[in-house]
Amino acid sequence: MASSSEAKGPAELHSLTMANEDYLEAIWRIMLDEDGAEAVRSVAVAELLDVSKASVAKALVTLKDKGYVVQHRYGRVGLTNEGRAYAELLWKCHRMLRTFLEEELGVEPKTADAEACLMEHALSEDTMRRWTLHLEEQGMRVKDFAEDSVHGTHVHE
Repeated sequence: MASSSEAKGPAELHSLTMANEDYLEAIWRIMLDEDGAEAVRSVAVAELLDVSKASVAKALVTLKDKGYVVQHRYGRVGLTNEGRAYAELLWKCHRMLRTFLEEELGVEPKTADAEACLMEHALSEDTMRRWTLHLEEQGMRVKDFAEDSVHGTHVHE
């Protein structure tokens, strides 16, 4: 982890626990899956992560307190601008890692997805950016959401 004296970014990227980052990323993934919906049902988050509604409610309290999510009427959850930026970065990192594991190392897609989910929580924003740039210079393109090999599956299977 970066020290507080280093460039701004890495410490901010992981200002949440791994679990809370997963909730934030799940909200973003559902928003993408629902063609850019502004808010998603909290029950959809519970289904995607295979957790209880109570777990989602508890995580949402933390995410709201940190300024990453807003709750709308009828239990729908949206991302603040800061929450959207954080979630987009996490999801981009996840996709980059999974693409690398699958295409460069030949890791089975399901395993690559699970391991990318673990690894994304450890990389700084700077390392992720440099790694992505390196892959692009080597001719590899990070898959986008529409061509994602695990599109629509659980974050953790």
